[in-house]
Amino acid sequence: MPKLKNLSGEDVVKIFIKLGFFVVGQKGSHVKLRRIMSNNDRQTLTIPKHKNLDKGTLNAIIQQSSIYISSEEIQKYFYIN
Repeated sequence: MPKLKNLSGEDVVKIFIKLGFFVVGQKGSHVKLRRIMSNNDRQTLTIPKHKNLDKGTLNAIIQQSSIYISSEEIQKYFYIN
């Protein structure tokens, strides 16, 4: 199994912005991202904007985003080659 990169919440937000999401709001340290697909489906993710994300939190974000994004695309950004 590939090893997870050490990422901050800001890094993860930037990754999802590259993947077509945009920031719709922030409450405290959590940023809400959304992507609207061509068929008007809304895809929403919430990312904690912490300096260093725990591996468990990062895994939960990856699992949540895998509903919307292919595993090949996720691997490029979240795992060490």
